[in-house]
Amino acid sequence: LENIGGGGAAMPEAVSDKLFKLTGLRYIEGYGLSETIAATHINPSEKPKKQCLGIPVFDVDSRVIDVDSGKEMGVGEVGEIISRGPQIFQGYWNRPLETQKAFIEIDGERFFRTGDMGYYDEEGYFFIVDRVKRMINASGFKVWPAEVESLMYRHPAIQESCVISAPHERRGETVKACVVLAADHKGKVSEDEIIAWCKEQMAAYKVPQIVEFRDELPRSPTGKVMWRAMQEEEWAEQQQKA
Repeated sequence: LENIGGGGAAMPEAVSDKLFKLTGLRYIEGYGLSETIAATHINPSEKPKKQCLGIPVFDVDSRVIDVDSGKEMGVGEVGEIISRGPQIFQGYWNRPLETQKAFIEIDGERFFRTGDMGYYDEEGYFFIVDRVKRMINASGFKVWPAEVESLMYRHPAIQESCVISAPHERRGETVKACVVLAADHKGKVSEDEIIAWCKEQMAAYKVPQIVEFRDELPRSPTGKVMWRAMQEEEWAEQQQKA
């Protein structure tokens, strides 16, 4: 085995470290969307970074902007990732309004708005924080589910985790984690124990207030966890109870 890599979702740091111990290889991540046909970023094989999209591939110009104002952000500042390049699509078929919303013009050039929040470091490597629409606003604090999920993967009993928002009387919305336990830990750890562990690993406002054990997480035909469907289901259930 000479190299190993992939894309589609961020590789949790804890899993990446386990893979390195087993193989001696660093997982090489890349990044792209259906709208970009192929990858727009990839980590150099000689110098990959963990939980990193990589650097823009040849002929791709990527930047980070403020979601609301469109102002370009600097090194380490979180905003929406935008890109332009020959592989990026022209627009959505017969959906002119959606196409208009998907692009922004900067310096006379047309950039695609990825809908992903992220930043770049001083070496030009891009990192993703989460989807713009996935952010949880808990009492005014911004919670990025992908960050919480990555931290939760450090728990030896957790095989998979998907963090979604749930209604909350006081906070407006709060953090909920849907967890699949590893086979050898099922029945040996409780939801409250997971929450207590999380309180030691992350800031208080990021800690899941609710943990739900599941046998499996729903996935799309491409293998991605369907967080949106789970979140909509959670809000619908709570509204019915109310």
